[in-house]
Amino acid sequence: MPLRLDVKRKLSARSDRVKCVDVHPTEPWMLASLYNGNVHVWNFESQTLVKTFEVTDLPVRTSKFVPRKNWVVTGSDDMMLRVFNYNTLEKVHGFEAHSDYLRSIAVHPTQPYVLTSSDDMLIKLWDWEKKWQCSQVFEGHTHYVMQIVINPKDNNQFASASLDRTIKVWQLGSNAPNFTLEGHEKGVNCVDYFHGGEKPYLISGADDRLVKIWDYQNKTCVQTLEGHAQNISCVGFHPELPIILTGSEDGTVRIWQANTYRLESTLNYGLERVWSMAMLKGSNNVALGYDEGSILIKLGREEPAMSMDSNGKIIFAKHSEIQQANLKNVADYDVKDGERLPLAIKDMGPCEMFPQTLSHNPNGRFVVVCGDGEYIIYTAMALRNKSFGSAQEFVWASDSSEYAIRDGNKIKIFKNFKERKSFKPEFGAENIFGGHLLGVKSVGGLAFFDWESTDLVRRIEIQPKNIYWADSGELCCIATDESFFILKYVAENVAKAQENPESITEDGIEDAFDVCGEIEDSVKTGIWVGDCFIYTNAVNRLNYYVGGEIVTLAHLDRTMYLLGYIPKDNRLYLSDKDMNVVGYSLLLSVLEYQTAVMRQDFDTAKQVLPTIPREQRNRVAHFLEKQGFKQQALAVSCDPEHRFDLAIQLSELKIAYMIASEAESEHKWKQLAELAISKCQFQLAQECLINAQDFGGLLLLATSAGDADMILRLAETSSNKGKNNVAFLAYFLLGRLEEGIELLCSTGRYPEAAFMARTYLPSHVSRIVQLWKEDLAKVNKKASDSLADPSEYENLFPEFQEALQAEQFLKRERVQMKPAAQYKHFPSNSERDVFEEMKAAKEDGSLDSILASVESLSFGEPSASQPIEPSPPSFASRSSSAPHSSPPPAPADRPPATKPPAAEKEATKKPAPDTKPAVEDDKDEDDLDDFDFGAQDDDEDVSCPKFSFCLSDLYFYCVILSPNDVTNFNSCMY
Repeated sequence: MPLRLDVKRKLSARSDRVKCVDVHPTEPWMLASLYNGNVHVWNFESQTLVKTFEVTDLPVRTSKFVPRKNWVVTGSDDMMLRVFNYNTLEKVHGFEAHSDYLRSIAVHPTQPYVLTSSDDMLIKLWDWEKKWQCSQVFEGHTHYVMQIVINPKDNNQFASASLDRTIKVWQLGSNAPNFTLEGHEKGVNCVDYFHGGEKPYLISGADDRLVKIWDYQNKTCVQTLEGHAQNISCVGFHPELPIILTGSEDGTVRIWQANTYRLESTLNYGLERVWSMAMLKGSNNVALGYDEGSILIKLGREEPAMSMDSNGKIIFAKHSEIQQANLKNVADYDVKDGERLPLAIKDMGPCEMFPQTLSHNPNGRFVVVCGDGEYIIYTAMALRNKSFGSAQEFVWASDSSEYAIRDGNKIKIFKNFKERKSFKPEFGAENIFGGHLLGVKSVGGLAFFDWESTDLVRRIEIQPKNIYWADSGELCCIATDESFFILKYVAENVAKAQENPESITEDGIEDAFDVCGEIEDSVKTGIWVGDCFIYTNAVNRLNYYVGGEIVTLAHLDRTMYLLGYIPKDNRLYLSDKDMNVVGYSLLLSVLEYQTAVMRQDFDTAKQVLPTIPREQRNRVAHFLEKQGFKQQALAVSCDPEHRFDLAIQLSELKIAYMIASEAESEHKWKQLAELAISKCQFQLAQECLINAQDFGGLLLLATSAGDADMILRLAETSSNKGKNNVAFLAYFLLGRLEEGIELLCSTGRYPEAAFMARTYLPSHVSRIVQLWKEDLAKVNKKASDSLADPSEYENLFPEFQEALQAEQFLKRERVQMKPAAQYKHFPSNSERDVFEEMKAAKEDGSLDSILASVESLSFGEPSASQPIEPSPPSFASRSSSAPHSSPPPAPADRPPATKPPAAEKEATKKPAPDTKPAVEDDKDEDDLDDFDFGAQDDDEDVSCPKFSFCLSDLYFYCVILSPNDVTNFNSCMY
């Protein structure tokens, strides 16, 4: 059977003649050296030209990446060797390296060496750490040296191909060649080493149109490959696959089996002559350079052939060798997530074919190796041949003893290694998938068949890349190139439909599957653990899907492939192509809990929860929140930030208060204050705003409640804290104009203080003008002298004496604050004419007594004059829903608020001896909660408590002196 080798073109770039190509080991870049003197770097993933170097006007025949230095090294027909930094695109170095065209460059993999060959028949060794000194010259060829290549198994050895018809092998440090291989009839253009360890082989191509395989230990030609119609320009052993690639001026690239030397395939992309090729260890990509451009192709599968059973035994293929590793042997090591495990590799022996896939059967007793159009089933323990046959594909059923193979469009089902049934699907078969049902992909879509009867269960119009079944057989994942679907298999519906064949359509049983979700993500490899689907995606993330949600376990630094999950270790294992195995912790209890929640089996979830460690509970809590179970998430979460957010969302004031008290975060206090206000818990809101140092919020709360005591305390505290805007507004609202003016002066705001005094307190104008003049004189003496003082220039201040009398006349109103109930009996400030009021008082003889009585008036101190400081009380005394039950204490120097008749009647009632207040308060007198915002009438069905003062009554505290002043209550509040 021919070698199954998929060839996929990943990049096709048209350009001038490409004389040399190279592939970057870590970036998705292909380097192309052009005959026109430029060098291009293509990104083969994005299909774009990312970098261009204009090297010279002459052909650039060779160039190489030097990844560890971020360099591109070029050799051209002007005999110059140039070095460019491919990140900055600047030239690092350049010098004349030979006396004729440069043909080839080889970069030493570990040493700071570059080898160059030229038409001057010399090979030179350059050391870039010694300022590009020529360390050695290798002489011996008698014609152009076309190519040099370093031995991958011995980096001190290299081979050279020359038009003198020979291949020479050299040793660094020795001027003479180790030996010479002769056998080509014409000039040799290219040479390469075999990368595997078991064969000491060289390959060469020449103008005699022949490709020769050499044993360089025996110095003999072991095979000659014929078939090309023109000169051979490039040859190479693929470093990963058992193939040989040869390129020729006949425009074709031929692929040969490396063991049998059989021609497997011929590639012709119509770009005229082939000039160069490049391959990279660890990659299946091959770059090709042509007359009309360059091509990058991908050969075979990138996913390595490996498999792990449920006990942690890993079997993998390295070329044709089968090797084994056991995870039990690393159980004693304390390895962190993502760290490489120190596995002991054991050789099990060679395989009779090149393995392209390896997979254990469900119980792990057997392992199947597929490749070269054949399969062999081995015993997993000793690698003994159990069965074999020809097949293009092989899949296991969920029953460990059953499997299926595809041979063309025919599918055969085996049980206990004996063929049980065979059939041809109606729409043909391109691929088959194992699991609980047999999946067959065809042009018409995906069809599921029953293993036992081979009856069609369901046909779906989808082109899957792979199908993954859960062990229970209830869930399956259908992965396509761009997304994946989670389906639930409903066996009951299938059984019912099979009893009534008339209900089965040509597409099978419609109710056989329920779609659980569609996710826009590409699955590279995947497995099921319970009802959780774990997968790696195209951007190297390790995720798992459960209940419609994607959880990221890790960001991988390279492409990794899932091996499996071992429940007793609570670890998930992955490997890269080179069998570097890593593990990630994934608790089975977490997966079981999430699965139970998705099934809404809360009894099971409750039993599983205690087994989940504390450090994993936050992950569970976030999962619960996404599923809408916020109350349960609050109970499970251990993260204070997450718990606080949940408590706010759930209006759990007590929990939010406790967390905010511990965190001492202003942001949390503000959030809690907003929630408390929305729940009419104003006493709690006040405390939260105090702890948050939110003076603006406190001012709004205090003015809304009409609480003069709190406004005064807020004014004093905010003034001490430097919150001058809030302090000034609070003093102004209380009518304490003197304090407001002093605050302006203390902050150097003398002009504003002077104008405010002129408007409201003319008796203070002279003093403040003097302060203003002294301050202004420091800057501008002339401007200072121009300021007028009413005590010196009273003629410049009309009606100033009347204003002084008006100040005294209105002082009583400022000092004696009126209760909110009297608001409707007072005119608005904008309608008042103070001079007319004074004139009327003078006519009725009351003016003198009013002015005399004002002399003895002063502002009364509030009932509790302590500054507002955060002093959180115990939350236990506060109900999250009960209103405050006692009215606020009235200041000693003002009468109590007038109550409406119903309230007065209620106030005369005496409480029963055993009656307890709705909220007990066991705090000290100094506690901030002394500011109660009012009591709720028990007989009224209202959601908010009544306030002692109404917001609109605060005009009593900011009396306007001048009738011409535009400032009024509305402007000072809004």
